[in-house]
Amino acid sequence: THYAQTRKTFDAPIAKHQAVQFLLADMAVRYEAAMLLTHRAANLKDAKAPYTKEAAMAKLAASEAATANAHACIQVLGGMGYVTEMPAERYYRDARITEIYEGTSEIQRLVIAGQLLKEMPA
Repeated sequence: THYAQTRKTFDAPIAKHQAVQFLLADMAVRYEAAMLLTHRAANLKDAKAPYTKEAAMAKLAASEAATANAHACIQVLGGMGYVTEMPAERYYRDARITEIYEGTSEIQRLVIAGQLLKEMPA
C-alpha cells in the first residue's frame, strides 16, 4: 500500500484510482480468508478433531491467494513489479510453486470433495 500511496499518476496517488483500490481490497480479502481457514484447521488439529478437509481447504486457499496477490501486486507496481531487482516478481514465482509442491491445487480439491462426499448421507 505504501507504493500505491506514494506513486502518482495524473497528479494523484495511484491509491486514489478505483481499479487500484479494487486490487488492494481483493488482496486483503484473500489474505484474511486464507488465514482464517488456516487457523480453523490448526484449531481442529489441536483439539484432536478430524481436520483433513479443513487442512486441504486452507492449503488450497492460501496457495491460490498467494499467487493471486503476487499477481495483483505486480499489477499495482506496473513495470516496476516485473523487474528482477524488485521482490514482487520473485514473490510471484515463489507463490506459484505453492500450488504445485506439497499437493497440487487439483489434489487439494479432490481431498476436499472426497471428504465432503464422506460427510453427506448417501
